[in-house]
Amino acid sequence: DPQLALALLIAPVLFDAAYDLPPRTLRRNWLPLFSLAAIAVVLTTAAVATVSVTMAGLPLAAAVALGAIVAPPDAAAATAMLDRFDLPRQTYVILKGESLLNDAVALLIFSAAVAAAASPAFFTGALAELALAVPGGLILGYLLGRLYMVIGLKLAGTLGGTLLEFVATFGTWIIAERLHLSAILAIVVYAMVIARYMPERQTARHRIHSYSVWEAAVFLLNVLAFLLMGLQVRQIVLDLDPGRLNFAITLAAAVFVTVIGVRLAWVLLYNRVITFLAERGYTRQAVPTFATSLLAGWCGMRGLVTLATALALPIDFPDRDIILLSALAVVLGTLIVQGLTLGPLISVLKFEPDTSLDRNLTRARVALIDAALAELADGEDKSTRILRDVYTLEREITADGKHPREVSSLDKQRRSVIAAKRRKLAAMRRADEIDDDVFHMLEQELDWAELAVLPPGRDEIVES
Repeated sequence: DPQLALALLIAPVLFDAAYDLPPRTLRRNWLPLFSLAAIAVVLTTAAVATVSVTMAGLPLAAAVALGAIVAPPDAAAATAMLDRFDLPRQTYVILKGESLLNDAVALLIFSAAVAAAASPAFFTGALAELALAVPGGLILGYLLGRLYMVIGLKLAGTLGGTLLEFVATFGTWIIAERLHLSAILAIVVYAMVIARYMPERQTARHRIHSYSVWEAAVFLLNVLAFLLMGLQVRQIVLDLDPGRLNFAITLAAAVFVTVIGVRLAWVLLYNRVITFLAERGYTRQAVPTFATSLLAGWCGMRGLVTLATALALPIDFPDRDIILLSALAVVLGTLIVQGLTLGPLISVLKFEPDTSLDRNLTRARVALIDAALAELADGEDKSTRILRDVYTLEREITADGKHPREVSSLDKQRRSVIAAKRRKLAAMRRADEIDDDVFHMLEQELDWAELAVLPPGRDEIVES
């Protein structure tokens, strides 16, 4: 069912992307993110639509739908490649954050195109409906996010709690759709509300379990999307006569070239424009180097969102078979051509090592150890003195930029110290002293440390 495809495949992916992209990252990098997520998507959609109308004579609504389907790059595909290389942190953050916004923009265009194809009178009421759908989706997402925190905390650590995470995510999308609100914006706000307030209220075991389940679910959804698309395309290829099949392959190749060319041209143009404005003092935004812009322009692999959106086309949509073939060609083409050449390109560009993440981690770790020492300051019993000496040594090791080692087995004291670290880490995040990527990395370290010192019989981790 095409309607099921968006809810089943898109809602969890949007939730996962929005969870990892805090609003302050949007504020700090609004210009490059807007450039990639909004302007690049609109330009790609328009270029692909023009090619489709000119070459294939597709109806305008179908051509725009195809453009929206292939426009948004997939962050998961990009980060899977980029994680292997030492890249400038700002570039990595922007490429990862781009996926959430470009998915939202592309899906909004796609929904409008599908509605326009179904109803020629769509545009007469489109603005009025959009005026309600956008703020309504934002409000609904916020309210459902707050409601989830109340119910989710009561079910934390149970099978029902795990099921609720998925039920609430799918439910947010379905409720928004039923109310004719923006399901995309509802999911985005819902995820951001939970990401902002929930981690401080969860237990370590619940958080680790939740993250693991979501990583597995998103991976399985990627597999499912490729499987379903492959099954549909196979049947389409078998049903098409040779002449139309050759025509569809030619169009798919043209769409693939257009998608790559438009993104690369726009990103390089943005680099020149922002450099020009910065030199004359018209903007304070960080100016990307030509190398980072070239990398960002080439890093445009498509993935799950493109596949799922193509599957969401109504069965009777004009030229659906050609659109599905083109979408799969763009996904496979970008993954193969850009994915395989990304490593050599990075090697040729020779980026300067970026140690800002390591410095921030070291600074935050020292602050957490200081919080632990403050927690132990008033204790004078033997175990407290021993633990205080251990943390003093650990601080010296950490200040030298090394990873702190596990040096104590005093479980009770360690649990109280970990709690103090958590309070300090949350306070640093609220005060905007550290970024969310630093927060989540240290949060994960504290989670595993807490599991290692749980009382016997509570899933403790035992050293061999």
